[in-house]
Amino acid sequence: VNLRALTSWVGIARLFAVVLSCLAFSLVASTGHFGSPYGTWCMFTWCFCFAVTLLVLLLELLELYPLLPLSWDDFTSAFSMLAALMVFTSSVVFPATFISSPCSSNQCARQAVATTASCLCFLAYAAEVALTRAKPGDISSFLSTVPGLLKVFEAYVACLIFSLLDEYNREPGLMWCVAVYSICFIVTLLIIIFTIGRCLTYIPCPLEKMLVGYNLLALLMYLTATVLWPLYSFRGRGRPDPCGRNCWWDKHLGVTFLTIFNLIAYLVDLVYSSGMVFV
Repeated sequence: VNLRALTSWVGIARLFAVVLSCLAFSLVASTGHFGSPYGTWCMFTWCFCFAVTLLVLLLELLELYPLLPLSWDDFTSAFSMLAALMVFTSSVVFPATFISSPCSSNQCARQAVATTASCLCFLAYAAEVALTRAKPGDISSFLSTVPGLLKVFEAYVACLIFSLLDEYNREPGLMWCVAVYSICFIVTLLIIIFTIGRCLTYIPCPLEKMLVGYNLLALLMYLTATVLWPLYSFRGRGRPDPCGRNCWWDKHLGVTFLTIFNLIAYLVDLVYSSGMVFV
C-alpha cells in the first residue's frame, strides 16, 4: 500500500475533488430537478469525475497502475485537465440554468451549495494540473507539458463547438468551418490517445517536428474559420426578438467565441512546440 498516494499534495487535491464532486451530484440528485440536457450534462460531469478520480486514487494506493498498458502519467495529466474543464463548464451552466432569483426555497439552497461545491472541485482539479505540470526543462510525459495540456483544451473546446452547431448546411462557408472543427478535433484526439497508449514511437517520422507542422496547419485552418463563421452566420441576419434559450443566434455567437479561444490555443501551442523543438 502506497500511502503517499493520499498524503502528497496531488493526493490531497484528488481527495478534495472526490469529496466535492460527490457532494455536488448528491445535492442535485436530492432535489430531483436536473431533467434538462444541461442538468444531465452537469450530473454526468460530477459522477464521471468522481468515479475516475476515485479509481485513480485506488490504483495508486494499491500500486496497481504499472500493470495497465498505458502511460499513467499522461493519462492522469490528461484526465485532470479534462476534469477541470468539464467541472468549470458545469459550475457555470448549472446555476445559470437552474438557480433563479430570489433564492429562498430549500431546493434552491441545495442547488446553491452544489454550485459552490462544484466551483471548489474545479479549484481542486486546477491545483492538480498545476502540481503535475512539467516545469520548463523537465523530461516528463508529453501530456503534462504545456503543449500536451493545450491538446486536451483544444479537443474539449471542439466538443463544446459541436454541441452548439445549428443550421450550417445552407452555406458552403459554414460547412468548411465545420470541416475545420472536425478535422482538427479528430487529429488532436488521436494524438492524445496515441500518447496515452504509448503508440507514438511507431510513427515513422520525427514526432516533435510533425506536431509543429500540425499546429501550424491547424492554426491556419482555425484562422479561416474565425473569419468565415461570423461572416456567413450573421450576414444580413440580426438577433431575433425574442431569442429564447435555444436561439440559433446565441448558439452561433457561442461558436464564434469558442473558435477564437481555440485559435489562441493553437497559436500558444505552436509557440511552445516550436520552442521545445528549435530552441
